[in-house]
Amino acid sequence: MSQITTENVADELDYSLTALDRCDSCGAQAYIRVTLSSGELLFCAHHGAKFKEKLFPTALNWHDESARLLETSAAE
Repeated sequence: MSQITTENVADELDYSLTALDRCDSCGAQAYIRVTLSSGELLFCAHHGAKFKEKLFPTALNWHDESARLLETSAAE
């Protein structure tokens, strides 16, 4: 069992997804990072929404930046 430290929390809060992060299901840009006890999954907004009901209850962390999609289209 791992301990949560201030350093781990800071790393978690500072992490943001970039265009290099790709969805594990389709390869599109990832906007959601799911941390599970067995590892990490990256999803586009579509696949994140599709798998949220199943994965969310067991996820250690659900990092969702899909709101950035609305910011981009609002700026245009």
